[in-house]
Amino acid sequence: MRPPGRRRRVRMLAVAACLVAVTTACSSAADKGDFALIGDSGGGDSGNAESVTLIQQPWVDLQVENEISKQILEQLGYSVKVNEVSVELGAQAMSTGDADAYLGNWWPSQEPTFGDLIKKGDVVVDSTILEGTEYAPAVPGDTAQKLGIKSLADLAAHGDEFGRRIYGIEPGSPGNETIQKAIDSDAYGLGDWKLVASGTPAMLTQVEKDQKAGQPIVFLGWSPHWMTVQFKATFLEDPDKVWGGAGTIRTISRKGWAADNPDIATFLKNLTFSTDEAGQFYYDHDKGSKSLEAIAKAWISANPDKVAQFLKGVKASDGQDAESVIGK
Repeated sequence: MRPPGRRRRVRMLAVAACLVAVTTACSSAADKGDFALIGDSGGGDSGNAESVTLIQQPWVDLQVENEISKQILEQLGYSVKVNEVSVELGAQAMSTGDADAYLGNWWPSQEPTFGDLIKKGDVVVDSTILEGTEYAPAVPGDTAQKLGIKSLADLAAHGDEFGRRIYGIEPGSPGNETIQKAIDSDAYGLGDWKLVASGTPAMLTQVEKDQKAGQPIVFLGWSPHWMTVQFKATFLEDPDKVWGGAGTIRTISRKGWAADNPDIATFLKNLTFSTDEAGQFYYDHDKGSKSLEAIAKAWISANPDKVAQFLKGVKASDGQDAESVIGK
């Protein structure tokens, strides 16, 4: 939330994985381990005409959006791969041409990873796929109310209650790194606090456990996600601007790929989703136990108007109008 079909690329990425010490994930899907190249949906080689290799992390909204793209594009005759890698390794793959596009560029929280690549032109920002995101340390709503906590500046005074711990996700994720930098710089008086980095599922399990026990907990939260409903998560204010936030999720592609694959590129640029839609993807998968494929198929069937919007200006691989092909 799979290895690619070409052995050479597997070896290249496996070697790269050993050299990179960063991984990330933001979902309640099972922890797959650091740098595993898990996702392979079949299809052609990266860089070939009429094909696309997408990257993803095990974030349900991104997984479903990739699956929606795959199902529609394959109906149009295009080849689609979906490779699951860390954010850091995904950025490297895009810069070297081993991956083509990414629908999960959280901004500005991923600026440390993608900023230089974008400035150099190795990676191109194509569009905004989702607005209104949140990505910051949070506390359950009942904890915020009980202790009167609204801001990161309120945490230090309640260090004992929180055990001076902030729970994060996978080691090396941009969010974890920001938290650790805040601790190292003693921002908000958190210098004696500890970042507990494990994995998204483990973090969410810990939040559920502590909330049930009435134990205050600070964790790395984000929206869209079901945590905002179940935990009534309160995202902590950041008066000193230590935290980069998230803001938007963008679609990006590697340099030159769009020119070689104009119809697929146009389709990906047309993609937009709301936070409510993305949150529903999480709920259906994590709480409803529905498969990613089933969620994507049901969404496509239930949203013909949005699918038509995605297909504007797009031709199928045989040159037919995309809308007429999907409508058959």
